Amino acid sequence: MNEIFNLVNEMSPYLLLGFLLAGIMHAFVPNTMYKKFLGGKSWKAVFNATLLGIPLPLCSCGTIPTAMSLRKESASKGATVSFLISTPQTGVDSIIATYSLIGLPFALIRPIAALFTALFGGLMVNKFDDSTSINPNPSTIDSQPSSTNNPHLSFWQKIKNALHYAFVEMMQDIGKWLMLGLLIAGAITVFVPESFFAMFADNSILSMLVVLLFSLPMYICATGSIPIAVALMMKGLSPGTALVLLMAGPAVNAASMIVINKVMGKKTLIIYLASIIGGAMVFGLLTDYLLPREWFTDSIAQIKECHDHHSMVFNQMCTIFIIVLLANAFIQRNRKGCCCSHDSGNDCCDDSACTCHHHTDNLVVYVEGMMCNHCKSNAEKAIMSVKGVESVEIDLGSGQAKIKGTAKIDDIRKAVEQLGFGIKG
Repeated sequence: MNEIFNLVNEMSPYLLLGFLLAGIMHAFVPNTMYKKFLGGKSWKAVFNATLLGIPLPLCSCGTIPTAMSLRKESASKGATVSFLISTPQTGVDSIIATYSLIGLPFALIRPIAALFTALFGGLMVNKFDDSTSINPNPSTIDSQPSSTNNPHLSFWQKIKNALHYAFVEMMQDIGKWLMLGLLIAGAITVFVPESFFAMFADNSILSMLVVLLFSLPMYICATGSIPIAVALMMKGLSPGTALVLLMAGPAVNAASMIVINKVMGKKTLIIYLASIIGGAMVFGLLTDYLLPREWFTDSIAQIKECHDHHSMVFNQMCTIFIIVLLANAFIQRNRKGCCCSHDSGNDCCDDSACTCHHHTDNLVVYVEGMMCNHCKSNAEKAIMSVKGVESVEIDLGSGQAKIKGTAKIDDIRKAVEQLGFGIKG
């Protein structure tokens, strides 16, 4: 298990830097920029969506509602699919973390592969799928801008938002998946004998197909997939096979396939899967047969030898800081706020502490399918876009949404379901 602890120490400074850059992007880049260039059924819209998606630190669960929101705001279907393909594969945080563990070649290949697969998928959707699966809801109005992108915020308020997003919200969203990735990597390292992988070592195509079989239904984020890829390479699998995991693992999972099929149609789902699977296989084979293996294996050898030396004090301090941030994220996410709903008669807090107040137009529903703060933010924006909604507050842990206003439940349900979520209540 020394290798796993070495992985964490190697990654921690770069993870913190990546999270910080992601927070700066979130606070200083307006949402309108992402919607401005994605309209129209042209290759430019697909290209713009791909370029916008590559640096965004969104995992698969956050990408789905964000893409559906862009689609609702008149982004073309091809642009939406290219965004869905490029965004979860990479992000500024995962690119930096990739460089820290498996070197510059992998850090460059990941966004390049995401670029070409997303372009291919988006263009194919524009060519072969002309159907329209999402129509503007006549009972909705334009969404209000989020506080983090409010142009009236001062510079220091934006800095505060950037730090909160980077070290609280991203830790809540990515932290558990990063830990899952480390646990899986540790399990592979400790429990899976090298003889198991020996049968695949000389057959790149077979090893890639096996990795695809396990990675497609599994949920893992772009950053959390890195330690798993390292563990596979330490067991002797090829760099191309590791790249297949890094591409397909974050981009596809069972939940995303269900939502895309439901919201955008079966034909789009088929093109989406073919683009990711085909692109991963092509770039994996190109990596194995055209690029020097030493470009990718030298960094793995350094990780194996790392246990003979003391880790740098700075890296250890960064690791401790990340552990503290993860603990804080867990506490914040599971902290119970005011849970009273005067509509249901559940008085678990004092009226003086309650923020929902007695109001004849309060409505409480439950949003299903949210997994991260991006999901929550998109659900809140969708509900706020419904005519008659004055305010909405969603608790991510329970899915409870407290809505103030006179909107109809059917209009709220339609707005939420267009993002791929469910609603009950």
